[in-house]
Amino acid sequence: MERITWEENLEGKFLKILEGIPDLIRGIAETRVFKKAEQIITGQNRTVITEKDMVDAFFAETPPGFKTAMKNSLQELHIDYKKFGHQ
Repeated sequence: MERITWEENLEGKFLKILEGIPDLIRGIAETRVFKKAEQIITGQNRTVITEKDMVDAFFAETPPGFKTAMKNSLQELHIDYKKFGHQ
């Protein structure tokens, strides 16, 4: 299997969003969101994680109580999650 890579500058945004997650659960969140993004792209026979893949993974793996904070983090990074069909 080919190595999974990120769209240009996207991994930094991913890590920035993770900084807003409490230390106690940050590692779990990082693993779950990355694995979900990986699952999305490998299911489509791709090796590069795009902004849409990352957003879809965050929405899929973030518990409801943390979604508002996640949306705020995305907006602070000028990521328009609504264009990917999320509310």
